[in-house]
Amino acid sequence: MHRCEPIAGLRSPGKGANRTILDCLFRLSGRDNAVVLPPRGPRAPAASSGRAFRVCGAVPLAADEKGLGIVTTASSADHPTRRDFLFVATGAVAAVGAAATVWPLISQMNPDASTIAAGAPIEVDLAPIAEGQDIKVFWRGKPIYISHRTKKQIDEARSVPVSSLPDPATDQSRVKDGHDQWLVVIGICTHLGCIPIAHEGNYDGFFCPCHGSQYDSSGRIRQGPAPANLPVPPYAFVSDSKIQIG
Repeated sequence: MHRCEPIAGLRSPGKGANRTILDCLFRLSGRDNAVVLPPRGPRAPAASSGRAFRVCGAVPLAADEKGLGIVTTASSADHPTRRDFLFVATGAVAAVGAAATVWPLISQMNPDASTIAAGAPIEVDLAPIAEGQDIKVFWRGKPIYISHRTKKQIDEARSVPVSSLPDPATDQSRVKDGHDQWLVVIGICTHLGCIPIAHEGNYDGFFCPCHGSQYDSSGRIRQGPAPANLPVPPYAFVSDSKIQIG
């Protein structure tokens, strides 16, 4: 026997106002549809009004030809529920937790600060550099001078007595064997770190205008307060017309 539940809000306005009208929702076994009987009494809505009554959270549909209000109960699949929200929230928290766990593993595979600061090697194509010309590139944040020396510059550098130099070094020790015409030096004055100018000064090499230090065509200090020659960076010829610095 089906249980009959009173319909909230449907009471007789006249005598016996406190009496609940025995209009009930009969849920049909095995179906989602239910039939609502219209309220009885002189002030009850006309059956032809076509109005349906919303009972127990049901979704109202149009009244049938006999004036009976037809409602269909809402399925949990049709509207979001608390369970759906908890499921989504739990999934989001799990995703954030997984990302927080994996990130340190990914981060440790990145190079450390010292490796980044050291800088990667760079390659320089020497073919466009004409004889007697100098170019400046940057490696590890430092200016690198590459000079395509003339025969005159090479001869002058090698004719100087090494013992007379403030920082003794032969020209041959500052270039690569078989590539005597190429000079590669770090363009930072060894006095106070200024940037010297190429192809200037009394020795056809480098001149630092800050305090007057002068270097020859081999990058060796010849005059001024600088205590040492221009450093030679680590480099190698990868072909006759290309070098790799670093």
